[in-house]
Amino acid sequence: MLLTTELFQTQQQILEHARKFGLDFFDVHFEMLDYESLNEVAAYGGFPTRYPHWRFGMHYEELLKGYTYGISKIYELVINNDPVIAYLMDSNDFVSQKLVMAHVYGHADFFKNNLWFSKTNRRMVDQMANHAARVRRYMDHYGRDKVERFIDACLSLENLIDPLLPFSKPPQRQQTVDLDDETVRIEVQKLQSKDYMDRYINPPEILARKRTELERKAQEAPKFPAEPIKDVLWFLMTYAPLRNWQRDVVNIVREEAYYFAPQRQTKIMNEGWASYWHSTIMTQKAATAAEIVDFADHHSMTMGTNPGVINPYKLGIELFRDIEYRWDHGMHGLEWEQCDDLSAKENWDKPSPGQGRKKIFEVRKIYNDLTFIDEFLTEDFCVRAKLFTYDFNPGTGRYEISSRDFAGIKNKLRTQLTNMGEPYIYIEDGNYENRGELLLVHRHEGFDLDEGYTRETLRNVHRIWNRPAYLSTKEEGKKVLHRFDGKDYKREA
Repeated sequence: MLLTTELFQTQQQILEHARKFGLDFFDVHFEMLDYESLNEVAAYGGFPTRYPHWRFGMHYEELLKGYTYGISKIYELVINNDPVIAYLMDSNDFVSQKLVMAHVYGHADFFKNNLWFSKTNRRMVDQMANHAARVRRYMDHYGRDKVERFIDACLSLENLIDPLLPFSKPPQRQQTVDLDDETVRIEVQKLQSKDYMDRYINPPEILARKRTELERKAQEAPKFPAEPIKDVLWFLMTYAPLRNWQRDVVNIVREEAYYFAPQRQTKIMNEGWASYWHSTIMTQKAATAAEIVDFADHHSMTMGTNPGVINPYKLGIELFRDIEYRWDHGMHGLEWEQCDDLSAKENWDKPSPGQGRKKIFEVRKIYNDLTFIDEFLTEDFCVRAKLFTYDFNPGTGRYEISSRDFAGIKNKLRTQLTNMGEPYIYIEDGNYENRGELLLVHRHEGFDLDEGYTRETLRNVHRIWNRPAYLSTKEEGKKVLHRFDGKDYKREA
């Protein structure tokens, strides 16, 4: 549904305000939907169409019930695309529509300019439709249940990708090496030296030992893969004994996982940036005197925070504001950091007008949530924002403050954001114990894996690999090996 004349004119006004503030974005296309249609699109991750799968229906029912019973309501929905596509709910009041438009332009600027979105597909709406058509074709040919069960297995592994892969050399299929070629000569590398010094620089016994080692390694089967591979979906797509349609389904799930990865990597920054700009545009330009109270009411609901839960809107906007204030008043750099006079710091003011706005645009461009928190979350900010760490108290049944220690707070946030909050799992051996079985390794970083999730992960890896799968991890500091052979699950400590 097209926008009303009034809303279209308002959009053009907000567009001009955003550009005058320096925001840069692709064209933004707004659509008006009723709450049922908006929930349907939201269930598809913001896209008009996706491949058929039961999880989208489950998400739709959850959203619909949340709206019906007044538990939740979608205010903004925007897609990283060129042009950017955003949705408005027809039942929202006029002030909410203006706020959402200003918020969307903040997102649109972030999508276009943030480094972590630079490798994403800017025609993903078309690609999603293409994926949907291919999956429907497979379902028509092989049967819906069969294809959907395979999609279930793939979706359970969609977090096993490498978020940094788009910025590095893409993985290459490992070629088979013929180790029986007797014409290959084993040469020991010698250090350069003059003839009279050679026996001292390259002792014969050392060279002989190196030759023996090289000959031994030449008789071993080559490591497969040569280096650990974090992109588990790529490895399965490349090496698992799959039918062509199954390989394509793995590729579809993997491609969509990489598209959504930057949104998971920048949730705090992205929502904080959009909130900063909807607040700035509305309070300084777009909202009239009669609308400012309604705006404040809507804005405060967005910024609400519960104990033990990170509100990315609140944390993001406050950090951007803190950065802007610090850089406008010279509260950064070596002199500031080395100052240990509390009184001097409290009264510190070395005006640098305009530097704060310049700095936050720079931050928006190159950081993700992890580096954003690591670089700009300060002890002073934690005190002002009343950030604490919370733990669940079984005795009271509530989350309670467990620490006010800055180092602990920052470390907990970094832990939650590292690897998008997912366990770090990689392929170690695709020919484990020379039986064509698969060994995955969990890089333990302070948290044990949930055994239920581990068992189901191995079950789904086996469904794709079609041979026994293992997962090596640590529990309470001790090495543990989980195994699933298609029938039985075993845990060996």
